[in-house]
Amino acid sequence: MPWRSSRLLPILLASTALTGTTVSPVSTSQTAVPLTVHEWGTFTSIAAEDGSAETWVPQQAPGELPCFVERLPLNLKGWLPGTVRMETPVLYFYAPAATAIDVNVRFRQGFVTEWYPTARVTPQAASLQDYRKPDFESSISWSGVTVSPDLAPDFPTEPGGSHYYRARETDAVPLKTKSQTEKFLFYRGVGTFTPPIAAKIGSDGRLSITSASGAPIGDVVLFENSDGRVGYKVLSAAGPSVTTDLPAAENEGAFPAPELEQLLVKHGLYPKEATAMVNTWRDSWTEEGTRLFYIAPQPVVDTILPLDIRPRPASVVRVFVGRLEIVTPATTHDVEAALTSGDNAALRRYGRFLQPLVQRVVARTPVDQRPALQQRVSAAYSAMAAGINAPACR
Repeated sequence: MPWRSSRLLPILLASTALTGTTVSPVSTSQTAVPLTVHEWGTFTSIAAEDGSAETWVPQQAPGELPCFVERLPLNLKGWLPGTVRMETPVLYFYAPAATAIDVNVRFRQGFVTEWYPTARVTPQAASLQDYRKPDFESSISWSGVTVSPDLAPDFPTEPGGSHYYRARETDAVPLKTKSQTEKFLFYRGVGTFTPPIAAKIGSDGRLSITSASGAPIGDVVLFENSDGRVGYKVLSAAGPSVTTDLPAAENEGAFPAPELEQLLVKHGLYPKEATAMVNTWRDSWTEEGTRLFYIAPQPVVDTILPLDIRPRPASVVRVFVGRLEIVTPATTHDVEAALTSGDNAALRRYGRFLQPLVQRVVARTPVDQRPALQQRVSAAYSAMAAGINAPACR
């Protein structure tokens, strides 16, 4: 499919074949109850120069989530390295009458770091050596959750804005666990697993996209924002690999929420859920940089995040958007130029992805010049921290 560039940023999603090892998403030992469960979330990763998923630590603001959201001690996610940031999975429930459930999610090769409402999360701590082992996993469990249409929507809020609240704008049934009421079950984490899609820029400047499992890639979207100029490319691949030119960032574009919502609905979300997901992530999905978007096949999601709900729901749909950051030669050049000139405002545009970008520049710098460059890096990080207005949670 030829690339397109427009004032409207096209939708980022991909439809990939559902292949690979399948893990049952729910308990099958009981008769299903009239309960429908929908979940959405994102897997965010960065492509290393060889196409593999790079290990990185984000540069992020401490006030990104409301302070009532619970966290592992010492804000573990702020320094924990990983190949994938598992961001904002939310579980919605739909039931015609009050239903009591227990929910458990295991995170294979990953650490659950944030959640709400109160849950049992294990482990609470682990050494980096244990965390990096292939058999490492964490889990989160909510017991005695009441899902009921009769519950009052008395949800917690705090002064100031947060994209967390946008996920509530659905028709999902309220739920209550202990004394806490919410519209969904929320959790996040950091993982060391290999994403289902890889991408590499060749010496000719073209991007090679491959499926880790050998399954057909399906529809993917490449998007670039270069200092406010937007370009994008939509293509479909019937095989496990495809090579394509990068999109040209030419136009200033608005975000095409209606089109994106239609694609999310196509993959199983209800319209209001799709809108809530778009509204939650629209600022992040269109920020500075080049990225590839795809849909992680549900069997892949079920393998990474085995989900057990008791009693067994009649229906479960899980839609996870994969976001793969592509570091282009132009991006590396711009970061290097900004470091050299001390242009911290330009560096700040790369937000939480700045650390892996800087590492790439440092690795290419002659050894005798690295101490001076590291000083400029430290100054850039200090300037970024000083520009954060949101207070950290106590």
